[in-house]
Amino acid sequence: MLEDIISERKRKLNELTQARVNPYPSRTGRTILIRDLLEDFAKLLKAGKPLTASGRVLRLRDQGNLIFADIKDESGKAQIILKKDNLPNFKLLKGALDIGDFLEVAGVPLKTKSGEKSVEAKTARFLAKSLRPLPSEWYGLKDAEERFRKRYLDLILNPEAKARLMTRSDVIRSLREFLYAEGFLEVETPVLQTLPGGAKAKPFQTHHNALDQDFYLRIAPELFLKRLLIGGFEKVFELGKVFRNEGIDRDHNPEFTMLELYLAYEDWKGLMKFTQKMLKKFLPGKWETTTYGDAFKKFAKKDIKSVPAGEIDETFKKEVRPKIVRPTFVTHYPKSISPLAKSSEGNPELTERFQLIVGGSEIVNGFSELNDPIDQRARMELQEKEFRAGNEEASRMDEDFLEALEYGMPPAAGLGLGVDRLVALVTESHNVKEIIAFPTLRDK
Repeated sequence: MLEDIISERKRKLNELTQARVNPYPSRTGRTILIRDLLEDFAKLLKAGKPLTASGRVLRLRDQGNLIFADIKDESGKAQIILKKDNLPNFKLLKGALDIGDFLEVAGVPLKTKSGEKSVEAKTARFLAKSLRPLPSEWYGLKDAEERFRKRYLDLILNPEAKARLMTRSDVIRSLREFLYAEGFLEVETPVLQTLPGGAKAKPFQTHHNALDQDFYLRIAPELFLKRLLIGGFEKVFELGKVFRNEGIDRDHNPEFTMLELYLAYEDWKGLMKFTQKMLKKFLPGKWETTTYGDAFKKFAKKDIKSVPAGEIDETFKKEVRPKIVRPTFVTHYPKSISPLAKSSEGNPELTERFQLIVGGSEIVNGFSELNDPIDQRARMELQEKEFRAGNEEASRMDEDFLEALEYGMPPAAGLGLGVDRLVALVTESHNVKEIIAFPTLRDK
C-alpha cells in the first residue's frame, strides 16, 4: 500500500514537471507568519491588503470548485481557501496537492461563515512536493521507539514533542544567561582525550588515523576546566556533550548534555547556595538536605558501615536514590567513591561533596575540588589499580593533570549538571529520550 501511495505521488510530481512547474523552488515570498496572521487578524481583515503565507498542508477538504486546506508553519496553523474562479492553476493544484506538501499562498484575509480565520488565495504554488504520506494517513506512529526513530514525523504530528524541545532550548538559554550575569566565562575543552577523566564511567574509544593514536570521547570536561583555574581563570563553565559507554534507560543516554562549572575561592557549601539560586526557578518549593549516611539508614534500612566499600555506590543507586522525590541535597559522600573531592575536615573518610537528587534522579554533582597534588596522586593511583584489576569505570592516572596541579590551583568548588534530566523534570517527561531530539537507539 505504501509503495502504491509513493508511486501515485511520483506520478503527480511528474505531472507538475510536465506542466513546467518547479515543485522545489529556492525562493519564497512569505510576508507573514501564521501566528501573526491569527493574532492581528482583525486589523489585517480591515486593511484588506494582500499577504503571503507558507506552510505544510495538514488537512484537505475538496468540495469540487472549492478546496479548504490547513497549512502549518513553525508558529501555528491556519485555513486557506482555494477557489477555481480565483486561481488559473486550480486544476493542476486540485490534481497534484496532497497532505504533507508545502504550499505558498498569496491572498487576503477572510472570515468564513463559521467564523474561522482564513486566507482566500489569489495565487498558490508548490514549495515542496511530499512523496511519502504522513503516518496518520496510513499506519500511525505505533510505538514510542518509532517516534524517536523518526523524530521529524513526531514533531509534525505531536505538538507536545515540539513544546518539549522548545522548553529545552529555553532552559539552556536561561542557564547560560544566569551564568553570564554571574560573571562566568564560557569555554570549550577537548572532546577527544588521550585519557578519559573527571568521572567514573566507561568511555567510548576511537582512533585518529593521521596521528596513529587512540583517543577517548570525553566522559567529563572536568580536568581541562581545572587546568583553566590553574591558568588564572576564576569562573568558567562549559555546556556541551559528554559520552559514556553505559546502559540506556529513563535517566541515561550514551551521549548527553552536561553543564560543568568551576568557581575559584568558593567551597561546597557556598556552591550549594549557588546551585539553589541557579535552579530555584526550575525546581520551586521546599528543598531538603540530608547526609549520605542518613539517607542510607532511612531508605535502604542499612548502616553504611555494614556495606562493603565496593558495593556502596550501587546500593545507593538502587535502594536509596529512587526513593528521594523532593529536591534534596545529599551530602558527605564517602571518599572511596569521590576521587576528585576534598576530604571532610571533620572526618577524612568522608568528602565535601553533594548531589542534588529530584524525583529519584541525580541532577547535580558538586564538591570542594581537591587541589592537593599529593593527595590527588594517591587517589589516582588507587583508581588506576582498580582499572587494571578490571574496573572499566575507574578513573585513570593522568600525569599531565597532576603536573599542572603541582603548579598550584586555588581553592575552588565545581559541579556537573545533567541538562537532559533537568529538562525532563521541567517538562514532566518520564524518559530523557522525550527531551533529546535524536536519542541513541539500536538499529532495526
